[in-house]
Amino acid sequence: MLELVLRDWGERDDLWVFGYGSLIWKPDFEFAERRPAKVHGWHRALKMWSRINRGTPEQPGLVFGLLSGGSCQGMVFRIQRQSGREVLTRLWGREMITGVYDPKWLICHTSHGPVRALAFTLSRQSPSHTGTLTEDEYRRIFAQATGIYGTTLEYAHKTLEELRRMKIRDRALERLLRLMHR
Repeated sequence: MLELVLRDWGERDDLWVFGYGSLIWKPDFEFAERRPAKVHGWHRALKMWSRINRGTPEQPGLVFGLLSGGSCQGMVFRIQRQSGREVLTRLWGREMITGVYDPKWLICHTSHGPVRALAFTLSRQSPSHTGTLTEDEYRRIFAQATGIYGTTLEYAHKTLEELRRMKIRDRALERLLRLMHR
């Protein structure tokens, strides 16, 4: 699938990547520019099981997926063309290690006009999609799930902090995190 994405990009222009979760606060790659961006037709949702990074097979945690419907504010990163293949290969190793995401090229709207960026989306048919979770399930996961990169709760808080720093309001995430204080 990486080869297909590389072919679709074509390596003729700079590479753009859309971040909506940990990529916005921990990109782990060199970029020439980043801009706030909004995609239509997709929304950020804490509805993807994490059995390594933020949980275990016995106690799965959660990470964000980009699900169809609504809109999502995040960040686009511009990677210079000559570094694009290397960055995309490393990013692939981070985001696609378990092959869960469906990489898609999305139009991202920025204050400087639209850009076509690679985004890691999640299908509702994926076995890693949680479906509907109750408030009690979210509380339990926030209280217990820990993986190699830390807890689900820490991941959600870091994402919310960075969104707020960028002056982006995510009411759904705010509501989920308030569950820990009820």
